[in-house]
Amino acid sequence: MAASIRDVAARAGVSVGTVSNVLNRPEKVARDTVERVHAAIAALGFVRNDAARQLRVGRSRSIGLVVLDVGNPFFTDLARGAEERAAREGFTVLLGNSDENAERERAYLDSFEEQRVHGVLISPLGEVGDRLERLKEHGIPTVLVDRGAEAFSSVSVDDVAGGYSAVRHLIEIGRRRIAFVAGPLTIGQVSDRLEGARRAAAEGGATLEVIERDSLTVLQGRAAGEQLRDRPKDERPDAVFAANDLLAVGVLQAFSLMGSVRVPEDIALVGYDDIDFASATVVPLTSIRQPSRLIGSRAVELLVEAPETPEHVVYQPELVVRESTVAR
Repeated sequence: MAASIRDVAARAGVSVGTVSNVLNRPEKVARDTVERVHAAIAALGFVRNDAARQLRVGRSRSIGLVVLDVGNPFFTDLARGAEERAAREGFTVLLGNSDENAERERAYLDSFEEQRVHGVLISPLGEVGDRLERLKEHGIPTVLVDRGAEAFSSVSVDDVAGGYSAVRHLIEIGRRRIAFVAGPLTIGQVSDRLEGARRAAAEGGATLEVIERDSLTVLQGRAAGEQLRDRPKDERPDAVFAANDLLAVGVLQAFSLMGSVRVPEDIALVGYDDIDFASATVVPLTSIRQPSRLIGSRAVELLVEAPETPEHVVYQPELVVRESTVAR
C-alpha cells in the first residue's frame, strides 16, 4: 500500500499540517523540520496526490483541449502552440481527440468538468453553446479554437476569406469548372470555406460543384478523387479546391496512381491549412496557410487572461502558390 501523508507525519514525528506546509509552503517551516520530513518522504517512497490536492482547492493546473482530428497535422501544430504557451504559464494540456464524433466530444467535456480543469479549449464539431455555458456556470471558462462564437472568447482564421482566396486564385489561372471536395458541411470551418468559394465563383463566372465526404481524411479525399478521375474527360472539373490538405493529398493520390489525370495540366488543385507535408507531395500543393501554432498559443493566453467580455481574435489566411496550380 502506498504511503500516505499521515505515514510521513508519524515517521517524522510532526503533524499532518506540518507535512502539508513542507510540501506547499516550506519557507514557513524550520529547516531541520523540513529535512526530517523529506527524509521520511524518501524512506517511505511517498508520492503526493496532486489530483486530490487540486480537488480540495477547487481548480487544477491543467487545461483541456478538444480537437476534431489529432491525426491532422494542423491540429497537432495547434496543440504544440497551446502546450508551449501553457508551460510558460505553469499549466499542462490534456488533449482530447473527438475524431469528428459528437459523443466523444461530449465525453471529453464531461471528463474535463469532472477533473475541474482550469479551462477548456475546443474546436467544436457542431453547436455546443449550451454545454459550454454549463462549464462556465461551474467556473470553467472556455475558448474556441479555429472557430468563432459570440458568447465565448475565440481564436480563429477567416475561413470565408480563405475559401474565397482559393477559388479566386483558380479563376485567375483560367479555371472555370471547379469542384469543392468537402468534409461534413456541419463542421463550421468547412461551411465557411464553401461560403467563400461560392462567393468567388459567382463573381468570377465559374461553376462550383460540391462533393461532400464523411470526414476530412486522406482516404476520403482519395475516394472523391477516384470519382472525378473515372468520369469522362468532358465531364470532369478543371480544378479542385479541397477543404483541407489531407483531402487534397488524397485527391492527388487518386489522380497520380492511374496516371490518367495530370496536375495541374488537366486539373489544378488547392488545399487548405498548408501542413508541412503540403510542400513535399509528388506535385507540391498550393494551399491556404493558417497560423496553427499561433492559434493554440493565443487561445491559452485568452484563457489565462479571462477577459470579462468575450474577445475574438481572427487571423487572415495566406495563399501559398506551388506547382499544383501552375498556370497553363
